[in-house]
Amino acid sequence: MFNISTSVLAVILGGGAGTRLYPLTASRSKPAVPIAGKYRLVDIPISNCINSNINRMFVLTQFNSASLNKHIKNTYQFNSFSTGFVDILAAEQTPDNPGWFQGTADAVRQSLRHIYNFDFEHLLILSGDQLYQMDFQAMINDHRARGADISIATIPVTDRDASDFGILKVDEEGLISSFIEKPKKELLPEWVSDTGEEMQGVGRNYLASMGIYIFNRSTLQQILKGDFPDYPDFGKEIIPQSISRYRVASYQYDGYWTDIGNIYSFFEANIALTKDIPEFNLFDRTKTIFTRARMLPPAKISGPAIHNSIIVEGSIILGSKISNSVIGIRARIGKGTSIESAYVMGNDFYETLETIELKRQSGIPELGIGEDCFINNAIIDKNCRIGHGVRINGSTDLENTDHPLYTIKDGIVVVKKGAVLENGFTIG
Repeated sequence: MFNISTSVLAVILGGGAGTRLYPLTASRSKPAVPIAGKYRLVDIPISNCINSNINRMFVLTQFNSASLNKHIKNTYQFNSFSTGFVDILAAEQTPDNPGWFQGTADAVRQSLRHIYNFDFEHLLILSGDQLYQMDFQAMINDHRARGADISIATIPVTDRDASDFGILKVDEEGLISSFIEKPKKELLPEWVSDTGEEMQGVGRNYLASMGIYIFNRSTLQQILKGDFPDYPDFGKEIIPQSISRYRVASYQYDGYWTDIGNIYSFFEANIALTKDIPEFNLFDRTKTIFTRARMLPPAKISGPAIHNSIIVEGSIILGSKISNSVIGIRARIGKGTSIESAYVMGNDFYETLETIELKRQSGIPELGIGEDCFINNAIIDKNCRIGHGVRINGSTDLENTDHPLYTIKDGIVVVKKGAVLENGFTIG
């Protein structure tokens, strides 16, 4: 009898340097980036696994991994009567592999000697920088029902988005017959698929790879060590080459999914959580998002008009207005401050009253956001000190730039982690 908890092992890819998410990735890896005020991106795939009764997971890390390692160590601890684990597999140099991870497939290939120490029938490979809620058990059941060697989770996309993904077509058995990586606009008419009446009704006519894979144990070993021992990447090389050799199935997912690939998509995904009925539902008890448990006081709010916003525990908010914004853990917002369409990540610690007084005497702003500020279209990274009367107004009229204290990308102002903005500082 098939038992998913003992038959499936998951590998979550920690990603590369994450340059498109800079400066959020200046000192942390992409999966460690805070999202929704209290979570980390890596919590999403781990939670999806737990909710799907998959409790044996490896997280493969390489770049800026210290904070990610600490978060996983402090968060995911199964009891002594469980076989579950979330373990870190860091890139390591060995006599056989003197180099670092060169791509998604190479990361798994170099980790096989650890992975194959465990019994499993199927390996589930996930990305650590996507936002979605998916039942992997349904995908694995589909994989087994089709007798597939490899399955790829796919999602219908529009012609506007298709050129950013690997696009595929399937035959009548649901097996992938052809695949193209990031097709040019003029090639798209050849790649239209029957995605279903509902998806076609909103113009989502192309099947895009989500970067979520299932491999049978024997197939994985043969592909990575035998067939394609030098190919570093799944999406660009191994998957296209495997279609003619193996039964490669498509599992179509029609729910909410977004790839956190750049500052704009990250910002939009967070602000979208403030809608009355967001597509990504943090309140669904059957799809709980797990994270580190913190023993913090409730948020304290006095004075502001709050509209469509998320306020995380431990915050102290005295501002005048908060609208369409996410206010993160331990955030402090002073009197008279207005925040619109912003993600304030909050702080890793509280300052003592003695420390606050010493900072004031030295002319250094307190941890958090001061009084009479205006913040719009911005991301305030953790542990920033923003003085009184600061104005940050992101807009598409601003040129992309990288300043020692902030970065502007696609009209979004990102105040860097730990930055200090003096009284009256203005951006935009």
